[in-house]
Order: sequence, then structure tokens, then C-alpha cells
Amino acid sequence: MRHRRYLKSNRRVLYYNLLTSGKLYNYLADVDKRAQILFEQTVKSIAEQEQVTEKLKAENMILWVRKMNNIRSRATENVNEQVIYR
Repeated sequence: MRHRRYLKSNRRVLYYNLLTSGKLYNYLADVDKRAQILFEQTVKSIAEQEQVTEKLKAENMILWVRKMNNIRSRATENVNEQVIYR
């Protein structure tokens, strides 16, 4: 949905070309799939780098949640930059 809004407001020619050719929803589904895969890979990679593990979750749940929320925020920014707003 974010990419669709981005296309509609910033890349109107592409948006209307995809819409009129009937390819918009397939294109958006592909973007969504790529964004989801990138998000999951990024979260996993950062969590491994910063050693946010199940052991930490068992020892200190609040710290684990705080770190995971931070990681998810950074992963979302990464996905927005690389996939959604391009």
C-alpha cells in the first residue's frame, strides 16, 4: 500500500501505465514480496550481528524486546529506502 501511494503521488506516469495495462496489482504483489523477504533477512542479520538471541530473551525479556523493536525499526527504514520508495 505504501508503494502504491508513493507511485500515485510521485511517479504518476508509471502508476497509470501499470494501472491501464492491468499489471499494477501483480507489480505491487512483487514489490510486497521483495519487501517482506528483505525485511526478514535484515532483521535476522542485524539480530545475529548484535547477538540478540533466544538466550537473551530468556534472561532479560525487556532488553530483548527493546533491542528487537530497534532492529525492526532499522529494517523497516532499510526496506523503505531500498524497495518501497524507489
